[in-house]
Amino acid sequence: MQYPSPNQPTAIKLLNRMGRGLSKLGIQRPSLLPTAALILQARRKTGLTDFGDESFIPALEKLAASLEHEANLSQMGRIGVHRLLMENLTLRLNLIEYRKQRPEIAEQKITRPLFVLGLPRTGTTILYELLAQDPAHRAPSTWEVADPIPPAQRQTYHRDPRIAEVEKGVQKLELLAPGFQAIHAMGAELPQECVALLAPHFLSDQFGVTFHIPEYRHWALHQDMTAAYQWHKQFLQHMQVDYMEQRWVLKTPPHLAYLDVLIKQYPDAAIVQTHRAPMEVLPSIASLSCTLHSAFSDDIDPVAIAQGEAEYFSEMLKLGMQQRAALTDEDSRIFDVKFEDMIAAPLKVIEDLYCHFGFEFTDTVRNAMESYLSQRPRDKHGEHRYTPEQFCLTQEKHGSLFADYCRRFDL
Repeated sequence: MQYPSPNQPTAIKLLNRMGRGLSKLGIQRPSLLPTAALILQARRKTGLTDFGDESFIPALEKLAASLEHEANLSQMGRIGVHRLLMENLTLRLNLIEYRKQRPEIAEQKITRPLFVLGLPRTGTTILYELLAQDPAHRAPSTWEVADPIPPAQRQTYHRDPRIAEVEKGVQKLELLAPGFQAIHAMGAELPQECVALLAPHFLSDQFGVTFHIPEYRHWALHQDMTAAYQWHKQFLQHMQVDYMEQRWVLKTPPHLAYLDVLIKQYPDAAIVQTHRAPMEVLPSIASLSCTLHSAFSDDIDPVAIAQGEAEYFSEMLKLGMQQRAALTDEDSRIFDVKFEDMIAAPLKVIEDLYCHFGFEFTDTVRNAMESYLSQRPRDKHGEHRYTPEQFCLTQEKHGSLFADYCRRFDL
């Protein structure tokens, strides 16, 4: 596979070529540093000044520096990054302001949320999407996370005019990174990973997945995430104020590294961890990362990216095992799912999951999930093709990174 894709639009290739010429002259616009200028710009754009807890600023500074010095941004990438940072800053300002106007938001209770986590490409997406079919569950859709003000309404949830606008943005990503949808389908109405809820606090692996910023990514794994998860809860409170079901169902792989903080924020959280032999998924993860990074960079090194993914996810799994070992209620708190079981008998796995947590698995729930499975197209956006050789990933070189994890979960 070639990165960036030869199918990327000609206009984008020309813009990036112009950007390379300007960079040689020492001209890089728009600028990402200093971050104080971004903050000022966001305040001027919205007319608002209150960001709430400003402990996000060091993370923003670390992120912007990594984007500037590690990500090898193309001109389109630089424009996209600047826009992404501004969107999250302005979203934060607007959410804080809206929260002031509606004090009932702060009174919202987040009850028994169900979190899906684990390595990417281990069945998390299909499990998440099936769980979202339960009428008792509320999963955040891409559109309401991207444009959350005002909060979604039950009566108009599936015909909100914001859906069409957000869908246009989703399709633009496929233009920038042709083939991405074949790897990881996205849509305005599909359930969104709650990694996006953490983005306005700038401690979120949404950035690490999208850009090649290994220094920021490893730094983030070891930060105090207390304020970030407080923000996560505030975002959920906002989204549920006008439309809520019995519980939230949420998904983000790196929650695994922060289980202690997550559980402090959500003491009654139910947690599902999916499992698959890491060396089976790493080539797919590397392919996804290279494809997504190529939307924002013309300088893609598949071998370096794959090595970075192996190191990051092995560290994430180690932290997760440490966090799990420290739990006094691990057996009741966490339900483990193996990928092969999820693929062979998904509804059996989910029925066992419901039994484990004491959730009601009714005929209505089963029928909704069966209907979704029957209508969910395979390879709707094309086939995802890759080989371990593309990324120099081998059991001999990388297997030892995951040895403890594989022993712990019999993989």
